[in-house]
Amino acid sequence: MQGKILLQPSQGLILLSSQRMTTNFYYVYALKDPRSSPARPFYVGKGTGSRAYDHLVVPDTTRKYTRIKEILAGGAKPMVDILIEDLTEAQALRLEAELIAAFGTEETGGLLTNAVVPARLGGKKRKHIVVPQGAVERAQLGLEFLKTAVLQLAKANPQGISNSDVASLLGLRSDYLGRQKDYLSYSVLGLLLREGRIKRRDGASPCHVAES
Repeated sequence: MQGKILLQPSQGLILLSSQRMTTNFYYVYALKDPRSSPARPFYVGKGTGSRAYDHLVVPDTTRKYTRIKEILAGGAKPMVDILIEDLTEAQALRLEAELIAAFGTEETGGLLTNAVVPARLGGKKRKHIVVPQGAVERAQLGLEFLKTAVLQLAKANPQGISNSDVASLLGLRSDYLGRQKDYLSYSVLGLLLREGRIKRRDGASPCHVAES
């Protein structure tokens, strides 16, 4: 497959097809710090239109904008690098996730300021357990994709959705040695309940509805 090399994280080269699809509007970009040579990425994202450049003019309270202010205060300007264009949203999501996992976030000793790892992640790690670089980011990004898909399903069905609906319609059927079936979808629903993004409606047939 023909392709072009976009970036070279520690895990190796990332190759993407160079074929252009003019009906797709998403792109993946990186914000880079020019104070190092070569410039080092500190944020990776996806978007359409002016999304990549909006970060430079729309202040917020994230680590990303703190870095932008530091760069500007030093007399430099963050670099906006459009890595690849003409993507579908699904392609952009996948590439964004892979790049974030490849470069890692600051919380796990990586380069990026992307906020994908919760402040209080999990419990105490056993000494002999090795967590590969990028594994935490992949897990958290994957979990966020799952939550988004379930929330979209709930919003599209205001009458409510059951755990069985989520498991079957989104292809999340699961079990553990033939028992404890569909706990994956239950867990995702539980996270959305805790975050206040859906609510449980009790009755003869309990269901979950999206919060307005």
